Amino acid sequence: MSAAKRYVVGLTGGIGSGKSAAAEIFRTCGVEVIDADSLAREVVEPGQPALDDIAAYFGSELLTAEGHLDRAALRKVVFSNPEKKSWLENLLHPLIAELLLRRLNATKSPYTILESPLLLETEQYKLVDRVIVIDVNEEIQIARSVRRDGSDEAVIKSIIASQINRAGRIQHADDLVSNEKGLEQLREKIEALHSKYLGMVAEK
Repeated sequence: MSAAKRYVVGLTGGIGSGKSAAAEIFRTCGVEVIDADSLAREVVEPGQPALDDIAAYFGSELLTAEGHLDRAALRKVVFSNPEKKSWLENLLHPLIAELLLRRLNATKSPYTILESPLLLETEQYKLVDRVIVIDVNEEIQIARSVRRDGSDEAVIKSIIASQINRAGRIQHADDLVSNEKGLEQLREKIEALHSKYLGMVAEK
């Protein structure tokens, strides 16, 4: 995978870290954001071949009455079964990567943010010039995720365990942003990074 000659900044962090909030601040600065999670939903919309494959493998009970994928039910299944998780990833990751590349190559802003929870666990990291990690401790991750999604704490813990660990994520960071003190401080940090990236792109 390779993007056209555009400057791409990867934005990642564990579940509940505040990636989406950071991405939204970049958007308010006029930066285009490609959200890998949104693309992951797009490739399993009704009518997409991947949805039929998932229904055939996991059973139609993972579809809603309207024919959409029940993502919460699927998440419970795959995060308790490594074999099924691997099957799903082998199906979806190439489809997401292809769509991701097309979207990155169509962006127009001075640089682009690639927001992805799996940036460092997949080959998506090869598409970026720089990595931002949004960092919080595990206790905050769990509390925010349960409050936001209404998910079971055990499910959130299994997701955290399935992702690259905190130390590994930090090790890959070109820019590390702590997000344990609230939105206003996060905004200040992201706006400072935006100015930094504009300067870096201008020098290229």
